[in-house]
Amino acid sequence: MRPENTAAAIAARRDQTNRKLEQVATAIGQLRRERHRLTVRAIAQRAGVSATFLYENTDARALVQNAVTDSRSRHDRQAQQQHDQIEATWRERALNAEAELGRTQKEVLAQRQRIGELMGRIRDFDQMVPGESLQALTTENILLKQRVQQLSQEHRTLQERLEGARSNLRFSEKRIANLEARLIEQPSP
Repeated sequence: MRPENTAAAIAARRDQTNRKLEQVATAIGQLRRERHRLTVRAIAQRAGVSATFLYENTDARALVQNAVTDSRSRHDRQAQQQHDQIEATWRERALNAEAELGRTQKEVLAQRQRIGELMGRIRDFDQMVPGESLQALTTENILLKQRVQQLSQEHRTLQERLEGARSNLRFSEKRIANLEARLIEQPSP
């Protein structure tokens, strides 16, 4: 082979490599804009080059590694933001349930005290007043007992909601721990 042919072949090979590198850079940009996952296979397919070229050519390998690393860190940040939003929602629900439970417990206590006072009055009236007043007090007593039952039911419902919120919070904390463990275990490129 003559030296002119060799030089021309080398120049053609260099031009072909440069075109492929441009195609790789263009493919990476397109995949980023389209928010596709950046992998060697996806980049090679979009650029119209072989995966072998991406592994063997140092410039192409550097482009791919930088793109994949940047994509992972962006994906990790987005996942963390989504997780933080979900966790904040569950925390808020748990706090609201606890606040409502406290309010209900105070209401139940106040109603029980009111019932105790009224029961004392009934006994006092029973000794002093004839049967008609006793009938009105008995009716009021029945209504108050129904109110206590209703408040007790609300208390149980709120208690169940609180336990559900706490369970969801524990589940999301376990999920966070698992995701953090996976992030730590991933080999750095």
